Amino acid sequence: MTEKFTFTIIKPCTVKAGYTGKILADILDNGFDLVAMKFTRMTENEAKTFYAVHKNRPFYEELVNFMSSGPIVVAIISKDNAVADFRSLIGKTNPIDAAEGTIRRKYGKSLIHNAIHGSDSDENALLEASRFFSEFERYWNYRN
Repeated sequence: MTEKFTFTIIKPCTVKAGYTGKILADILDNGFDLVAMKFTRMTENEAKTFYAVHKNRPFYEELVNFMSSGPIVVAIISKDNAVADFRSLIGKTNPIDAAEGTIRRKYGKSLIHNAIHGSDSDENALLEASRFFSEFERYWNYRN
């Protein structure tokens, strides 16, 4: 089932700016269904663990501090070809390089404050979703 879902985080700057509803509308308008969603906050240690892949990069500390600085919205979303379609919807990591109409182009401010996270593979979608949601919290096919 991994190819049918992906994981996303609406980042602290985006939540603070009040864009959560608009971003969720963009996601739903592009054919994704919500499987799970919650309003939460990462601790510094949780952010370090989540972004451990970037530990040796110069932006790691800034990213950890930013991601633990305020509330976030985490969600599992579903659609055929979910990871690739969602990566296309959110745009390139740097909002300046993202295509017009993408989420990062519309709401992102910088490379770190780029509005939203999207899993980059089926494997990472599964790992990342499991950090925030139990199986009990996932509502597959809730519209049926």
